[in-house]
Amino acid sequence: MTSRSSKVTARPSSEARAVARTQTLIKGTAGIGTVRRTTLPGGLRIVTETLPSVRSATFGIWAHVGSRDETPSLNGATHYLEHLLFKGTTRRSALDISSALDAVGGEMNAFTAKEYTCYYARVLDTDLPLAIDVVCDMLTGSLILEEDVNVERGAILEEIAMTEDDPGDCVHDLFAHTMFGDNALGRPVLGTVDTVNALTADRIRRFYRKHYDPTHLVVACAGNIDHNKVVRQVRAAFEKAGALRDPDAQPIAPREGRRTIRTSGKVELLARKTEQAHVVLGMPGIARADDRRWAMGVLNTALGGGMSSRLFQEVREKRGLAYSVYSYTSAFADCGLFGVYAGCRPSQVHDVLRICRDELDHVAQNGLSDEEIARAIGQLRGSTVLGLEDTGALMNRIGKSELCWGEQMSVDDMLAKMEAVTPDEVREVARDILGQRPSLSVIGPLKDKQTSRLHDAVA
Repeated sequence: MTSRSSKVTARPSSEARAVARTQTLIKGTAGIGTVRRTTLPGGLRIVTETLPSVRSATFGIWAHVGSRDETPSLNGATHYLEHLLFKGTTRRSALDISSALDAVGGEMNAFTAKEYTCYYARVLDTDLPLAIDVVCDMLTGSLILEEDVNVERGAILEEIAMTEDDPGDCVHDLFAHTMFGDNALGRPVLGTVDTVNALTADRIRRFYRKHYDPTHLVVACAGNIDHNKVVRQVRAAFEKAGALRDPDAQPIAPREGRRTIRTSGKVELLARKTEQAHVVLGMPGIARADDRRWAMGVLNTALGGGMSSRLFQEVREKRGLAYSVYSYTSAFADCGLFGVYAGCRPSQVHDVLRICRDELDHVAQNGLSDEEIARAIGQLRGSTVLGLEDTGALMNRIGKSELCWGEQMSVDDMLAKMEAVTPDEVREVARDILGQRPSLSVIGPLKDKQTSRLHDAVA
């Protein structure tokens, strides 16, 4: 490293500074891939995990934009744009995009969340250059033609209808609205029929230009790959599209959030002629970067994360009141949710809610046993490792880590964090989270007498 001299006055030119910066973040050992990051001039980050023992590779591009970044009138624009990037570029038609990956047996898809969007392709390692070229072309050269916007509008409206036909899925959107109200986190990722019908090609193009700048993107690739080759291919694709215009641009920092206000003790009911009642009982959780997230993961696993969990045993195994019952957490930049879901016959909904509420109250007041905590830690460690057994999962991990935290944690370090969780930490987070007044969302064919009693579940 060159020492700094106080006599140096000349500032290097932009061209001299326009070099890629590469770091090794995690040194690979037996069974663990080496993770490297390169930041290109223009602010584009590229992270890879190299696993020479596999024959596949997954390439993805993560965008620092989700439904949380939409105004009320733009609700659904992020997801709409996800669809449109598959419709054609200056170099490829929609058929060209899909047939290119089909011809090599590859898989290609995308997903939109509340705080990020991801586009990815999984291929044989020898076909990785093709996947890189196609996905980069989609992200940098999308046309977003008016005729494509109009055609895809119908497909998105069908997707909304499909979601609304699945109350077990729809109830989670309802619960987000129950907790967050009419703000960005409380609105559905897909948008609504009214907002999707109101979106125009011009508005979506402006949204695209604002949020798909290289400084807002993270490229992630995992599998039998060479980091330097991936960097060269990505850089060539972005430079060919003229996307790396400002050599001094810096990557956007991880999202800090907006201190979103959450509610407690609220009940929202949606009448539907369904065979089951679908319920979510929950309360505010913790933010993504909260140090208590490891203890929260253990608590969630012990409460409703498997067949030996408290809720599964009490609701399904002992009483047979529900086929599906589980707990879950959703963590965002500044806040989070903890929820318990159950699907049951409408006549059983009050019994199910009473049991769930009793279990949450009991754990809040008395905590979990040391045996339950040890079992949950073991389950969490095993499921974490088993969930990273394919290149797609590895790409998701390193891409999301870079975008949301700006850093990488090795699997060994993650397992050590889980193993280090103490019973006292789990009991403390149980008191903090489960001790809050819950809110409730229900979808089903409930009668007037039943609905009046549902407010008792959050009293």
